[in-house]
Amino acid sequence: MRNTSIDIPTLVRIKPGALDRLGVYAGRSRFDNVVLFYNQDLDRALVGRLDQALTAEKIGVVGRVEVVSSSFEHAQEIFMSFPSKAKAIIGIGGGKALDVAKYVSFLARIPYIAVPTSLSNDGFCSPQSSLELKGKRRSFPSAMPYGVVVDTQVCLNAPLILWLAGVGDSVAKISSVYDWKLAFRINGTQVDDFAALLSDATVFQLMARPERDLEGMRLLATALMLNGIAMGICGSSRPASGSEHLISHALDLIGRKPRLHGLQVGVATYMVSQLQGRGTERIAALFDTTGFWQAIRQDPFIKAEWLQAFEMAPAIKNDFYTILSEPGRPQALAALFDTDVRLKGLFI
Repeated sequence: MRNTSIDIPTLVRIKPGALDRLGVYAGRSRFDNVVLFYNQDLDRALVGRLDQALTAEKIGVVGRVEVVSSSFEHAQEIFMSFPSKAKAIIGIGGGKALDVAKYVSFLARIPYIAVPTSLSNDGFCSPQSSLELKGKRRSFPSAMPYGVVVDTQVCLNAPLILWLAGVGDSVAKISSVYDWKLAFRINGTQVDDFAALLSDATVFQLMARPERDLEGMRLLATALMLNGIAMGICGSSRPASGSEHLISHALDLIGRKPRLHGLQVGVATYMVSQLQGRGTERIAALFDTTGFWQAIRQDPFIKAEWLQAFEMAPAIKNDFYTILSEPGRPQALAALFDTDVRLKGLFI
């Protein structure tokens, strides 16, 4: 059921040098006092640039939070001591800092500006925060960011593997939208056509120009942002998350070492697309062009974990029908290890 009130970002800047304009953006929105959230390992030069941008426009920084954990408990502790003078939160860095900042802004009921420094997934602009509760990752309701500011030059300077993870998470919308419509045909799960169209269309924009340059960063950032907005429009993760995400969630539970979400999701999307009969060759071509396959082969996944994840995936979410809910589908995925030449070297 579509939300009767749809929140979307009011401020959107996706361009080179956007980080150095944050003071201007905050001033225009009358955010005269802000709290900064940033990752513990974030390049301090980026924090310094943000400080300079705010100081130049006389924006006060009334609090700084170095995010050391993405736990629900840590976020609650931060909220309990949150400064009352704050008019907004600015979160800069990767997923951990942005998720915690987004959740605290939701609790404090004040605007939040997301400033991702890499583009590894669509979480920076979504109505949910991914936090750990008692050692297990969970999704918590959050407010959509008031602002999304992406400095494409900063993101271009981030490690290649993070961009590839973003490509993997973006292409997952091909399989997730298919699963959503399949769920409608099988059990009547309501589909919001606009949200599905928005999520689906962004993928093909990226596929049309899969280059890692400033324009490529703009396209990927836009695609990931619109994926998050699609989830907000329909009040569900369905536009951006299907069977491929269930496999990734299962891997998070059983994996022996943490792996980037977008890398897991990208490979799972390619495999699931063969069951769905949609988009396989286009996904493969994208991964060829971007170097996605080569990156995985440099640090292969563990085949035994994926086999276990295929079996676990259908039960990860209750009442979440996907292609994997059909009899024999997990086994069909397992058979691809022996028949698909593109998977050679991706697993050990």
